[in-house]
Amino acid sequence: METVVGKKLYEGMFLVDSAQASDWDATIATLEKVLERADAEDVSMRKWDERRLAYEINGKSRGTYILCYFKADGEKIQEIEKAVQLSERIMRVLILSTEQMTAEHIDKDTPATRVEKEAAAKEAAQAAEAEQESSEQEPAEAGEVETKEEAGQTKQAGRTEETAEADTGKVESAGEAEESKEPEEPEPGDATEASAETESEQTEEENR
Repeated sequence: METVVGKKLYEGMFLVDSAQASDWDATIATLEKVLERADAEDVSMRKWDERRLAYEINGKSRGTYILCYFKADGEKIQEIEKAVQLSERIMRVLILSTEQMTAEHIDKDTPATRVEKEAAAKEAAQAAEAEQESSEQEPAEAGEVETKEEAGQTKQAGRTEETAEADTGKVESAGEAEESKEPEEPEPGDATEASAETESEQTEEENR
């Protein structure tokens, strides 16, 4: 009678050259291919961190760690390790059995994902702050424009009043000039006295 052995949950920490890990899609494709050949089921695969190596491996001083959770038959683990040894992209791997691992622990943030979330939150905060500053500046600019317009209107009104006063002054000056040009009319009393004096002089001449 054949005994059917179920797949167990394993945790694999893969070490990849950081230069090659920059091509993330190609790196993930390589790891998935290794698991697929071992008939393993990928549960979770994320970047764990990029660090300086304690010693050089294949002439590389920096490496990128990729944390992977997968289900596989126990007999296939050696096959995965052998595939890693033959891979040009994957430098090392450490596989541990994690049957008691919970889904919450699997989804826990890694150092790399934590940094990414902090950077995203910082960018969002900066964007919100910039938007708030922009919204605060718009009313201020509008107020400045209104103030400038009001100042311009006030200046224009002042100039209009000055022009009106100047025109009024010109009219008054013209009126005074016309008054000075009008001949003075003799008063009635002055004309009678002049006529009486003339008649008196004529009478004296006749008597002579």
